[in-house]
Amino acid sequence: AVGILDDRGLLHHQVKLFVGMPLAAGILLLSGIRAQVFTTFVEGPSGVFLDAALTVFWVVGITASFSILDHMDGLCAGVAAVSSVFFALLAYMNGQILVTILAAAVLGAAAGFLRWNFKPARIFMGDGGAMFLGFLMAALGLKLRLENTPHFSGWLAPILILGAAIFDTTLVTISRARRGLLPFATPGKDHAAHRLANLGLGHRGAVVTLYLLGALGGSAALLIGYLSTRDALLLGILALALALSGIAYLERAPYERQEREPSRAR
Repeated sequence: AVGILDDRGLLHHQVKLFVGMPLAAGILLLSGIRAQVFTTFVEGPSGVFLDAALTVFWVVGITASFSILDHMDGLCAGVAAVSSVFFALLAYMNGQILVTILAAAVLGAAAGFLRWNFKPARIFMGDGGAMFLGFLMAALGLKLRLENTPHFSGWLAPILILGAAIFDTTLVTISRARRGLLPFATPGKDHAAHRLANLGLGHRGAVVTLYLLGALGGSAALLIGYLSTRDALLLGILALALALSGIAYLERAPYERQEREPSRAR
């Protein structure tokens, strides 16, 4: 509902980011869906509070990531479809039938939409679709449980699956902050896909490259269940190092610079 109102120009971007998305996270918390990270080693209300705060941060961050990922034909729907494949696989492998069904439903919806949204697009998503997909991805990440795996591995898997969206958001946030711009309030062609296109890959090549990045992260998540805590930690460190290297490389790539004037996010 918030996304549709935003598409019609009836909401300021700050209302969407600081009211709409946290409210959606609150609905998940009230329904019993939350992160389970801190409660495993912090007892009592403190652990519950920290997990609730982490849930809000996760839902807002992932929803916002997909909201700003809708800047090229086929990008948001395709990244969501790729992520859904790995959510469905991991949920099925760990006996989570309802999570598998939800992930498969998102995959079918995103892939069906992508048929008409890939360049040259004939229909467009808007925030009504992008925010909804981001919210579903965040919810799937919270619901996914890896049985018989170390605790650290369990919360690393959703991060790897959603690595493409997180990578793009981190790049944009760092790049715009360095230039004195508001990361989620300044539209511009400075995303990872724009920079890859300017490096010679073109529109389709840039979009497909981010699909492959998402598939790489998802494949790494599939390995999580077979790794020890130490190996999972090493995998996480390797993924972080590669992501930071990619951000440093793309930050030097050509892109269209924005004026320092806050506006509606896209």
